[in-house]
Amino acid sequence: MVDRTVLAHQFFTGISRHHLACLAQELAGPWQAGVEGRRHEARGGARRRAAGAGARHQLVFVDRLVATLIHLRHDLPHSVLALLFGVDRSTVTRAVGEIRALLAERGCAVPDRPGLRLRALADVFAYAQAEGVELRLDATEVQVRRPVAGHGGRRAFVSGKKKQNTMKTTVVADSQSRTLWTDALRPGRMHDATAARTEGIGVCFQHFPDMEVLLDDGCLGLRRDHPGKAITPPRKPNKIALPQVHAAREEVRHRHSSKRITVEHALADHKRWKQLTRWTHRREALPATYRAIVGLVSDRTAHA
Repeated sequence: MVDRTVLAHQFFTGISRHHLACLAQELAGPWQAGVEGRRHEARGGARRRAAGAGARHQLVFVDRLVATLIHLRHDLPHSVLALLFGVDRSTVTRAVGEIRALLAERGCAVPDRPGLRLRALADVFAYAQAEGVELRLDATEVQVRRPVAGHGGRRAFVSGKKKQNTMKTTVVADSQSRTLWTDALRPGRMHDATAARTEGIGVCFQHFPDMEVLLDDGCLGLRRDHPGKAITPPRKPNKIALPQVHAAREEVRHRHSSKRITVEHALADHKRWKQLTRWTHRREALPATYRAIVGLVSDRTAHA
């Protein structure tokens, strides 16, 4: 068994000790309530023992949190984590599933608002309009395992851009590369604009008509549907256009790219966590994993 103090270091967890202490204080109550709720449901009735009675957990809550963070940061197998903490592999598997779900439900933190967390796209638009924040939107893909042959929907994960089996997520960031929101991951075959429409970006544009969102060339359909709100680089002019027209277009594209590069930096912060470089586990667990990591990254960037 390795020293627990060493395992809680930032090199293993990816977050500072202060951040870890705040996270443990925030999640301890919901985790305990979830454990008690599952026990009551399994027993089929209310608690019969006094509070604090019964068998003790072999892996306490803080160790469960640290093990989950190490798994997210370095993608260590559950068997290796079980060896480090001196417990059975099934205990680590159950702990990772519990803590990952709690982390995924937290949402994204925003600067100068300790109690505010953004969980829906409408919340992001409302916050941005109130605070005067410029939004940037982009999509990224994570490579996943290919579905089993003979099962339905096998082609749904084949990305036309990556030429791989992927899952795609849409991310919104501000001008300081701070992540404000991420959606539920979708099969890689879905177009970026379609994924944004599915999340209700059209409704957000209707309710917040003064908001503008910077997009890339892959979302020209959104610019057509929402002119003046969905901002994309100018399209390529005709070949017979004057050289001055081409030069003006390149200058506008450069300015647009310089503003939108912050969302690319936010995506790079996510990919520093090894589990998001290439997902080798069950596809249904990737959405919760991505939202959990995004919430942790947003905590750090909001207080930077």
